[in-house]
Amino acid sequence: MGKIKQKGKTGAARVYITRNQALKKLQVTLADFRRICILKGVYPREPKNKKKANKGSTAPVTFYYSKDIQYLLHEPVVQKFREYKTFVRKLSKAIGKGELDTAKRLENNKPVYHLDHIIKERYPTFHDAIKDIDDALSMLFLFSTMPVTDKIGAATVANCERLCAEFQQYVIRTHSLRKTFLSIKGIYYQADIFGVEVTWIVPYKFSQNVPTDVDFRIMHTFLEFYQSLMGFVNFKLFNSIGLRYPPKLDVAKSESAAGLAAYDLEESNSLPAIAHGDNKQARKRIASLGNKIGDIVERDAKTDERPEQESAETNAAVDNGEDDKLDEFKAIDEDTSETPSKADAQVSSIDASLLAPFTFYLSREVPRFSLEFVIRAFGGKVAWDPVLGGGSPYAESDPVITHHISDRPHLAQKYEGRVYVQPQWVYDSVNKGRLERTDLYVPGATLPPHLSPFVKLSENDYNPEEEVSADEEEEEEEQGVDDNEDKKAIEEEKKVEEPSADVEEDETEKVDLEHQRELEAEAAGIEYSEYMKNNKPTKSKKRSIDAMSADQKSEKEAKELSKMMMSNKQRKLYNKLENANIKKENYNNNLRNKKKEIQKNKKAKANK
Repeated sequence: MGKIKQKGKTGAARVYITRNQALKKLQVTLADFRRICILKGVYPREPKNKKKANKGSTAPVTFYYSKDIQYLLHEPVVQKFREYKTFVRKLSKAIGKGELDTAKRLENNKPVYHLDHIIKERYPTFHDAIKDIDDALSMLFLFSTMPVTDKIGAATVANCERLCAEFQQYVIRTHSLRKTFLSIKGIYYQADIFGVEVTWIVPYKFSQNVPTDVDFRIMHTFLEFYQSLMGFVNFKLFNSIGLRYPPKLDVAKSESAAGLAAYDLEESNSLPAIAHGDNKQARKRIASLGNKIGDIVERDAKTDERPEQESAETNAAVDNGEDDKLDEFKAIDEDTSETPSKADAQVSSIDASLLAPFTFYLSREVPRFSLEFVIRAFGGKVAWDPVLGGGSPYAESDPVITHHISDRPHLAQKYEGRVYVQPQWVYDSVNKGRLERTDLYVPGATLPPHLSPFVKLSENDYNPEEEVSADEEEEEEEQGVDDNEDKKAIEEEKKVEEPSADVEEDETEKVDLEHQRELEAEAAGIEYSEYMKNNKPTKSKKRSIDAMSADQKSEKEAKELSKMMMSNKQRKLYNKLENANIKKENYNNNLRNKKKEIQKNKKAKANK
């Protein structure tokens, strides 16, 4: 006879653990527990039976896997959290007693933790890291546009700007940008990096008001992890195409708001040494880049960064290469096509040189931060108004310029030999993979619809870009000449061909009613021939039956039979689906008809 199972020791009660139990086991506060869970990627779980998992209690609690919490017990970062608390307690004591020498000594020996081992645990291969950088990029671009406050330090904003600019430089160099879309929330981009579609959103550069109801402690924890992750990813991306990392920052250009033009990309001939962390010069350059950014930030913004000291120093420790050697991701097997190499890094150059023959000039009212990135990613050259920043390679009057991008209804001065377009022309041309007609995008003109390239239309969906054929227009003109009787006939035919939703819903009821009448006639002793004479089909029914072909009749009969075999629940669901399809088709037809009417009115005005 086996051992008797003790209550609460097996099954769900053993697999899951509550949050309070996890806090007691780890001996950490709730804030530290949240931080370590975010960094390690441990999330709450939902057991199938909460009562069993909670040992019979029905109180609302948060559950985690017991193995995940056991896994956190051996995490070095948890020990660093404890050391930091001890450090804060000693520092406050020393300051309270006026022992400044002791306080300085403690500050110099402040405990700092690194996230490199966590990144390598969560992303064993570089391909895994690429798949998970969508959210990282979106958050980094968000914080790069945020104003410096007591909650968001200047060092954090500067570091986010640097990481975002480095990633953009890689996309420009490899021409891996594929799609872009201007939305209300911001500008969406999609790039093809080692065969993975990476999509992120960049907010517009308006003056931001930092909300007060946002928990910035949680966001800073995510940001801390994403900064370290993007540092590793950018290093590997630059290394894969033979560029030195980090790129050199021209301080003079950066101070004049040159943006992406402030970074100088250099080719590297010693890739293996850098990859294995044997190049001390690379580590020195990383540290010097951080110092340069710090100098610029100190000149421009002098704010209190106390709430951010811990996270800023941690990021600096990771990004400035204080480790003994630079870490690298494990390479994938050579058999797979996912191995990041120089050959693989050269992404398919389909339409990559779409804008290569052109030189663009950006007026002061257009978004330079986006247009410069998109144009350069597709091979074009960019110049801009001095108001938008320094470092422009061409002046406004330079004859090399082929396209002038402006968002004003009227221009005071125009130069010969160049095309004037609105910014949407660039985005639409990129999304469609071909140069759009420039006469539709001249300044002051009503622009065509800017459609999202991320939406995939099915065959029956309405496509605003589909053109109305000449045959359809001729048919509509002939229908417009017909008299009222023909219109009524057409409406009746449409009703027969496209039954309304109410008719579809009542079809089953009519079939059941007809069957019931036949049974009643049979019970009353009435012959079938007499019953059929008394219940002849109406003219409309005859017309609809005659109009159907043999295949259509058999298909309709099979459909009715299958409906009769359905249960009441299945029949209702089937009718709902049919009605939804009919409504969608009617909606699409209405949109098509509206488009045809608009085109007719335009032609009529043009003929006048």
